[in-house]
Amino acid sequence: MTVTTGKDTRSADTLDFVAPKADELAALLVGHSRPPRPSALSASMTFGWRAMLKIKHVPEQLFDVTAFPIMMVLMYTYLFGGALAGSVSSYIQFLLPGILVMSVVMITMYTGVSVNTDIEKGVFDRFRTLPIWRPAPMVGYLLGDVVRYLIASAVMLTVGMLIGYRPDGGVVGVLLGVALLLVFSFAFSWIWTMFGLLLRSEKSVMGVSMMVIFPLTFLSNVFVDPRTMPGWLQAFVNNSPVTHLATAVRELMAGNWPAADIAWSLGWSAVLVLVFGAITMRLYNRR
Repeated sequence: MTVTTGKDTRSADTLDFVAPKADELAALLVGHSRPPRPSALSASMTFGWRAMLKIKHVPEQLFDVTAFPIMMVLMYTYLFGGALAGSVSSYIQFLLPGILVMSVVMITMYTGVSVNTDIEKGVFDRFRTLPIWRPAPMVGYLLGDVVRYLIASAVMLTVGMLIGYRPDGGVVGVLLGVALLLVFSFAFSWIWTMFGLLLRSEKSVMGVSMMVIFPLTFLSNVFVDPRTMPGWLQAFVNNSPVTHLATAVRELMAGNWPAADIAWSLGWSAVLVLVFGAITMRLYNRR
């Protein structure tokens, strides 16, 4: 008997002979040991690289870390500089570290939007079936966003230098200030991963994020010294995590060492990771 397929004609004996070869190949593959399970760091870095690839294919995602920071620096500097400090060059020395903190903290909310988008597309169902460290997808989102925060910081510092900002702390002070900001932003982003898992749409995530971020950033010492505020408002502003962070970054870039504000910022970072990281992973495991 022969089997004809297009121009290929084979005998039944030939087909019977090929089948065992396929079985032998399958048995050979099964017999090999499985590759080692990826470490927590390796899995997290892989998901972080995935976040970078998404930016590569959709470069418009960089709008919030390029155009938005430039707009913030220029708008607030020239809008308030003359009225609050007498000149733009004087005000930029006070404003830039604060507006840097404000802008980076505000763009952390897009972490939750990314999480919620992947859930809606069904990608998370695939992640949960992989034999990897359970928090790796979440940590990967945050690691990818740290790169975005770094880009935003570089853009804002460049614009600030062009319009007159001169940090007395030099390169070391600027790097220390940015490093502290990145640590806090990484921790703060865990709030939005929680909301990304908890809420049903990305619009809901953005709405809730704005309700939290706007009071927290505007009711701080980013724009003015709290001593000019009413007493009841000073009590809130002086104990805000954004105020401690802005003061620490401002002083580090000025060449000082604000030990108390650095400790408060790191303490807030630890609390945010412990509380919202735990809630995030509980929600993630229960989905």
